Amino acid sequence: MVFVCLYIVSYLVITHYKRTAEFTLGTCVLWLCTFTLSVSVGAVLLLPLSILSNEVLLSFPQSYYMQWLNGSLIHELWNLVFLFSNLSLVILLPFAYFFTESEGFAGSKKGVLGRLYETAVVLFLLTLLVLGMVWVASAILDDSMARQSLYDLWEYYLPYLYSCISLLGVLLLLLCTPLGLSRMFSVTGSLLVKPRLLEDLDETLSCVHFEEASLSRKLNSKSHNIAYVLILFLLHLEMRKKASPWQRNLGYPLAMLLLLALTVVCVLIVCYHVVELLFDDSAMPRGMQDPLLGAASFSMFGSLGAAVQVVLILYLMISSVVGFYSSPLFVGLRPHAQDTTLTQIIGNCVSLLVLSSALPVFSRSLGITRFDLLGDFGRYNWLGNFHIVFLYNILFAGLTSACLINTLTWTVQKELIRAFGLHKLPLTVSRSTIPLRLLLANEQSKIQ
Repeated sequence: MVFVCLYIVSYLVITHYKRTAEFTLGTCVLWLCTFTLSVSVGAVLLLPLSILSNEVLLSFPQSYYMQWLNGSLIHELWNLVFLFSNLSLVILLPFAYFFTESEGFAGSKKGVLGRLYETAVVLFLLTLLVLGMVWVASAILDDSMARQSLYDLWEYYLPYLYSCISLLGVLLLLLCTPLGLSRMFSVTGSLLVKPRLLEDLDETLSCVHFEEASLSRKLNSKSHNIAYVLILFLLHLEMRKKASPWQRNLGYPLAMLLLLALTVVCVLIVCYHVVELLFDDSAMPRGMQDPLLGAASFSMFGSLGAAVQVVLILYLMISSVVGFYSSPLFVGLRPHAQDTTLTQIIGNCVSLLVLSSALPVFSRSLGITRFDLLGDFGRYNWLGNFHIVFLYNILFAGLTSACLINTLTWTVQKELIRAFGLHKLPLTVSRSTIPLRLLLANEQSKIQ
């Protein structure tokens, strides 16, 4: 039932972003991407559901209606997510990409069957290439493991391959999450109504009206899109101007304080975990094969601490996605409503799956939760290396602190500039009109 619900939600999300013209050509690819996206959401929910299930069993230990909720069920969910993640990364998504790009072998009949033959052959050759590369890498690191992986592919090779992929995902989270934590302030601020002290809406409306008049004189009748953008921006400003005093003066400060508190708590927990790693061996991430739910809380603060852990895990995941799409390396993958190609959708599904499948290891390695990893998630080769885990915590705390200090410093500097009126100087562009100018420049380039 959980996977069916996730599949429906994922289907609605992908069809919202997918280009309509490609809908009939990529129905099979659409199903595979929907399945992969549902697995990604399931991987994100693994730790929150496990922590909440443990707290529910602690609160209702003798309840007849909670007997179905046990360790074996949670363990099976972790195994299914691990299996489907492997299946999606190794087979489904490469098949979807090659099927999208295939045209059939030369001389064969054009159609779906010819594209399937070409996709199967290319996928088989890619599998051999990846198998050879990873076997050579494992032979360099551990020759006995390399020989053993040839005898038992499923037991040794696939966990080793997924261990390398998870390490890549954890490193990607290390780069994207601090950037996303700093970007969350600006993203949230753009969605909320700022106090009048921080923003002069009357001045911004006047600037927009002058911009509209200037563009109407310069551009011809083909600029319908620019007029549409101006109308949307004017409506947005009018709605912000009519916002209630409570929404204007209380919502924005509370949201900023909440984001600041969550970020500071994350950094403090990681710093505490760094000290804990030096004196307590149990602080190292490890796996457990037989989870005992309902015995004790995974937080020293009880149910409240467990709820905070769930909020922090989800907040880190959202921040990592924001940081991923804000990075100059991956900004080209950012989806657009009804204007995203199948290739871009496949790339987004791969990226989100790598990030989400690494989230449980990421959260446990940073000490955000003490819930040990279940199933094959706890069998990664590098988890037992103290130097890797310790250095990872140090880098995350340092990068997040640096990004947070930079964001707060720039915000204070910007507000001081606005308070002294320096933003009205001729060489200074008002930052409140930058989104409008970017939209107008984009539409002008499209028309040209």
